[in-house]
Amino acid sequence: MSESEPAPPTAAEAEQLARMRYRRALTRKKRKEREAATEVKELNITAMMDMMTIILVFLLKSFASSSAAITASEDVRPPVSSTRATPKDTVAITITPKNILVGDREVVRLKDGRIPPAQLQGRLVLGLDAQLKKEVDKLKYIAKHNPAAPFSHELSVIADKMVPYDLLITVLYTAGQNELENYRFIVLQRDAE
Repeated sequence: MSESEPAPPTAAEAEQLARMRYRRALTRKKRKEREAATEVKELNITAMMDMMTIILVFLLKSFASSSAAITASEDVRPPVSSTRATPKDTVAITITPKNILVGDREVVRLKDGRIPPAQLQGRLVLGLDAQLKKEVDKLKYIAKHNPAAPFSHELSVIADKMVPYDLLITVLYTAGQNELENYRFIVLQRDAE
């Protein structure tokens, strides 16, 4: 026997080697059985249908309504138009003969269809200015933390068709002082003839 050839294993070493091979094979077989047990053999159609129904309801709810929130009131009768544009979700100011609202919160109560002198500072409406500052700060905070929702500087105006032009211009001036310079007037859509 030469020095480069290894010595044949002894009977004890051969038995130990056989045991190690057997343990490895057994471990491999158990692992494959565990993997096969967790493998999905078929899909549960009932659970799939429940999931699809929930998704369908969510999508219908999301897309069925327009994104503009209009405060319903008997005091507001918007003008009628034949426009086909859909409203966007923006800061909404509602002007009625009795008050001015931001969203659904009253910020100024009108007297005889006019802004009380105590609420005016030049052409700036104080109560409206304070509430618009809060809304703009909130929109800027959202835009800062969510690039998908940028601050668009847009304002939706929902006004009664009998609101005086001077009142409307004063409200728009106040909005402009709060970086809301793109105006959208909400109107009722005229039925197709």
